[in-house]
Amino acid sequence: MTGKLSPYSADTMNTSADPINGVLFQDHGWKKLQQLLADPATGRCFILTDNNTRNHCLNPFYEHLEVSRQRFEVLEIPAGEAHKNLHSCLGLWESMSKLGADRSSVLINLGGGVVTDMGGFVASTYQRGIRFVNIPTTLLAMVDASIGGKNGVDLGTLKNQIGIIREPDFVILDPIFLNTLGKEQLLSGQAEMYKHGLISNQNYWEAVKGFDPSNKTESIQLIRDSVVIKAGIVEQDPREKGLRKSLNFGHTLGHAIESFCLEPDSKLLPLLHGEAIAIGMILEVFISMRKHGFPEIEGHQVIDHLVNTYPQRRFDRDDQLVITGLMKHDKKNKNGQVNFVLLSDFGQIEFDQQVEQELLDSAFEFYNNLISV
Repeated sequence: MTGKLSPYSADTMNTSADPINGVLFQDHGWKKLQQLLADPATGRCFILTDNNTRNHCLNPFYEHLEVSRQRFEVLEIPAGEAHKNLHSCLGLWESMSKLGADRSSVLINLGGGVVTDMGGFVASTYQRGIRFVNIPTTLLAMVDASIGGKNGVDLGTLKNQIGIIREPDFVILDPIFLNTLGKEQLLSGQAEMYKHGLISNQNYWEAVKGFDPSNKTESIQLIRDSVVIKAGIVEQDPREKGLRKSLNFGHTLGHAIESFCLEPDSKLLPLLHGEAIAIGMILEVFISMRKHGFPEIEGHQVIDHLVNTYPQRRFDRDDQLVITGLMKHDKKNKNGQVNFVLLSDFGQIEFDQQVEQELLDSAFEFYNNLISV
């Protein structure tokens, strides 16, 4: 199956104050939240944070609202992917119940991808569903995790195996929270923006290479453009029957690599989500060049840029066998067959592709020969 996305043009992107599929930027989002909190029909309000966002983001959150802090109950989880599981959900459900949450309550997810993914799942399942709002505080969550209605948790080290698709009431994007992030977290989010360029068109790929969070005007425009690309795909295919699969480019191998590096007995250091996806994209661009004729010159330019931007890992034969085994849990698979999303060019998507073991081996060999560790 082949798909094609619309070409990118910064001049034609939505730069108005209007929401993009429920995503509101800066003051427009805070005004909407203020209205929700003032609505007599809104019951108890809960804020889900992790210990990092509670320390760095909770006060800026309060400062944007003309509401007493006593209006909120704060729920805190430990930071990190290791806590994105059903055990954490159980603790949150129990806390909400003890604090009197009912079906008129609202859960505000203030944090990165772990908080928005898990918070959406907790809200969607508590008393068969309460309202929730996402306020992403990392670049990764702004351009990816908080948008599209995918909510869930990991099963062991297997990514997002338990979950539900349900949209938040709305999402507030405010780049003020980017000031709390280090370089590694920013690059992790930027990997998803690079993916949006690869699956949409080369112009956006090139634009993302110049992403500079210190330039507020340009950075919010690039974030908005990334949201437009993802939200447009989700709007056309909300249940991931076809086009939405394009958002999984780099993730078949990337998720397996991320899970492998999280294994307790792995000899490799853990990777942030975007760091693992960057490696997945390198491997899948190579496979796309060999299997679907992705242009060689542009493909090697993409690979060189990602290799030089993101942390490197060397995978020996035993590592590759484990990673290949983990791919069998990918949610795109059907009847036990591993399905890849590949590219024949920028924005030219090849869905439901099978990759021969020999080509997978060649991709890992190619990657290992590139890196310096």
